[in-house]
Amino acid sequence: MKRYSNISTQNTNDQTLLSYYVNPFYPEISSNVNDIYVITTSEDRLDLLSARFYNSSQYYWVIAIANPNKINPGSLFITPGTQIRIPSNLNGILSTFQAING
Repeated sequence: MKRYSNISTQNTNDQTLLSYYVNPFYPEISSNVNDIYVITTSEDRLDLLSARFYNSSQYYWVIAIANPNKINPGSLFITPGTQIRIPSNLNGILSTFQAING
């Protein structure tokens, strides 16, 4: 699932009829007993962790949303030595994301 594939566009209200993407809303990601915790190294990035645990780099945002106080939302890089949570319920998170942004 591409992150912006299901995000709708809106037309402006004036006469120009320009389309723009509506900002997506992200679900709250609750912790689960099956979540994986890792301590990052200097080689780790969000996209690489996503590829390792989810078999796709496109779900980096799931890891970022699950660790709001530990990850800078504007970067793929993580401070080495930081313990982060990798959510285990990817399908449920993606379903919720699609439902609230439908």
